This record gives sequence, C-alpha cells and structure tokens, in this order.
Amino acid sequence: MLADRALDSFICSLLAKNLSELTVSAYQTDLLQFINFAAHELGVEVQDLNVKTIDKYIVRNYLGWMTDRKLSRKSIARKLASLRSFFRFLCREGVIEQSPVQKVVTPKTGRTLPRFLFQEHMAKLLQAADLGTKNGIRDQIIVEILYGSGLRVSELVNIDIRDLDLENGLVKVYGKGQKERIVPLTDYACQAIKKYLELRHDSEQALLLNYQNTRLSARSVRRILDKLEKKANLHQHIYPHMLRHTFATHLLDGGADLRSVQELLGHKKLSSTQIYTHLTREKLRDVYMNSHPRAKRKSP
Repeated sequence: MLADRALDSFICSLLAKNLSELTVSAYQTDLLQFINFAAHELGVEVQDLNVKTIDKYIVRNYLGWMTDRKLSRKSIARKLASLRSFFRFLCREGVIEQSPVQKVVTPKTGRTLPRFLFQEHMAKLLQAADLGTKNGIRDQIIVEILYGSGLRVSELVNIDIRDLDLENGLVKVYGKGQKERIVPLTDYACQAIKKYLELRHDSEQALLLNYQNTRLSARSVRRILDKLEKKANLHQHIYPHMLRHTFATHLLDGGADLRSVQELLGHKKLSSTQIYTHLTREKLRDVYMNSHPRAKRKSP
C-alpha cells in the first residue's frame, strides 16, 4: 500500500475514535514528516513510497536525524509514539506483517514538573480583569474557570450556555475523546457568568464570545492571558494549562485526596495526577528546611 493511502486510512480511524482535532493534527504532522524522510532515504518520490519498504533501519536513521537537529527527548518520544500507533494499525489491517518500530527503543524523557502559580500571584491575576466592561467580565470568567475548575482550554472554549447549571454551580464539559464529565464552578465564576450573560444581547449558544460575537478560540484565550499577565505585573509567562496545574496543586496543598483531583481533572490514569504530588512534596520540603531549627541550612 502506498504511504499516502495508508496515512489517510489511519487518520480516518483516529477520527472515528472521536479524538480531538489537535490530537489528529499532531499525528498527521508527525507521520508526514516521517514519510518525507523515508522517501528521501529510499530515493523515491513521496507519492511512490510503499509502506512495505520501510524497515527498522529507516526508523533508526530517523531517530538519528531528529537527534542531530537537537529535538528534545520528549518530542522524539512523541513522534516515535505516533509511528508505533501508525504501524500497529497497518499490522491490524493486514497491510504489513511486522512493525518496523517494534524493536526500536524509545529514549527516556525524564519527568518535568509542571509550572504553577503561588497563591499570592494567582490572586493578582484574578484581580487583573476590567470588570467595568462586558469583555473584561468575560476575561474574568476565563481565569475563574481555568483556575477554579481546572479545565483544559479546549474544554473551556467549547462550553455552551446549555451546559451550565448555575443554580447548583456545575458545568458539563467534554474532555479528551469527547468524554463527558460534570465539574463544579466556584461562586465567583457563577456570579461573573450571570453578570456577563445579562450584558449580552445575542442568540449565540457559546458561553465565551469574541468581538465578532462568535465562539472564542483557544488562541484568543492565550492572548487574553498574556494581556492579564502584564496588567498583573507578574513577570512570568502564563498559559492556560498553567492555571490547570495551579488548580491541582492548590487542591492538594489544601488537603484534597488524589482520587478526587483525578476525577476533577478528567485524568484516565492516576499516574497522570500523581505528578502534582511531587510539587506538594517540594513545597513541604522547602517549608521544613526554612522553618525547623535543626533543618535550616547554614550560611556559607
């Protein structure tokens, strides 16, 4: 089977699983890059590349090529994971007998601790929006929900008014794979939403609108956070997922159990949530080292 046809079939299979557009796009980008590399290695045109001619040596050369270009281990591991999924699919479909990635070892990535805001910095960000304007109240809602409910930015921008239960302080969101979950809203978020909806005079179903009265995009949310960051004078780059990290960290610092935080975040695996315990342990260690008379470091 030609590689471009194989890729089209694989992408169709991903779409059938209701994966997000961003996830499917990432797979497609990774695989197109590899297909172009493989075609060059084999000395054929991309449109003439047959997936049966791709072997483990081409995959290993591809790993070397990415390493030479100083790609991070995390990026290399992700691209290799895309290849594994692609060739596993082709094996299931009977297109190839064995995956060329099967015996290729994924480089160890190490685990990077997520960045978060301390409570005093979060308080400044929560006070940065101009509550005298409709769009200022919308910006406040963005911060209140990302931090107060721990949503992904994709979940936030896809909220419709019908998904809200403001009387009970709840919102229905659709996570990865369109998995539905009910998430609590803070009283602050509910109050801001009610005020925002009172000021709106449109028939749009989306909760958050841009200047053209159409659904706000994830990119616009990032720009709004950039603006609020400068107004709050925080001197650090703030992005939507950072507020989700802050939500989880502050919950655990406040005594929430790991399973509850996992449910609130919509994590499929507990291991995805456990990384936040590293943050709280680091904080506890710092408190201990700075507070206990027998733990304080001596000045050099």
